[in-house]
Amino acid sequence: MDAFVRTITDDVYKQFCGFLEKQCGIVLGDNKQYLVKSRLSPLMSQYSIASLTELVQKAMSLRERELRAAVVDAMTTNETLWFRDTYPFQLLADKLLPEYSKLTRPVKIWSAASSSGQEPYSIMMTALEYQAKRPGTLPMGVQVVGTDISPSMLEHCKRAEYDALALARGLSPERKRQFFEPTSDGRFKVNDKVRKNVSFRPLNLLDSYALMGKFDIIFCRNVLIYFNAEVKSKILNQFAQALNPNGYLMLGASESITGLTDRFNMLRCHPGIVYQLK
Repeated sequence: MDAFVRTITDDVYKQFCGFLEKQCGIVLGDNKQYLVKSRLSPLMSQYSIASLTELVQKAMSLRERELRAAVVDAMTTNETLWFRDTYPFQLLADKLLPEYSKLTRPVKIWSAASSSGQEPYSIMMTALEYQAKRPGTLPMGVQVVGTDISPSMLEHCKRAEYDALALARGLSPERKRQFFEPTSDGRFKVNDKVRKNVSFRPLNLLDSYALMGKFDIIFCRNVLIYFNAEVKSKILNQFAQALNPNGYLMLGASESITGLTDRFNMLRCHPGIVYQLK
């Protein structure tokens, strides 16, 4: 019999929703108790806490800093896949990189919620494929920076090792052959030619981006959906500040800037949409 009580009371759930929004901007909304249960249940045995309600209450207290960090980490970790949705990477190769092809400095690209690393590495693979087809273009190369709020995800990104199941999600056999090398334990590691120009650092999107520097292209896909309108507006305007003149912002297919910022022009491409700094 399971000794753990994996339910959360309605009043504690409401308190936790407010706590999570304040900590990292994520808006859970009503009736998402199942998400809290699935994400936080593994922490119950790890911290020897028998009830999910008690775990959440402890995480919200100021004394339990380690548990609080673990709970935020678990709630902000997202699944992802290689070359997700395909069209953003096609748009990167067909429209965006050609605009920077003669640049006499590195093209700087920011993956603003890098999760387990698939997006920033997919961006770099796209750039390497572009250069291979057009020798002499992007003479100073491309630099990709991935950020995430989750310490465990950042460690995963830096290790750059994935199992066969993770590689099966969106990665072609040709790209697996070209950009990965097998490890001794049956996993696959992103190879040096991809990794050497991809770096990772911690960032909460609610904080200042001033220390990030300036970028030519920002990817922030399927992230804004978790925030309320006020936070979305703040993030979008901070992205505008972080872009070089005429820089580009790539959002998720279901995300829009309408009513949130006037700093960008929407460009309809074939396929997809991209936003250019005014």
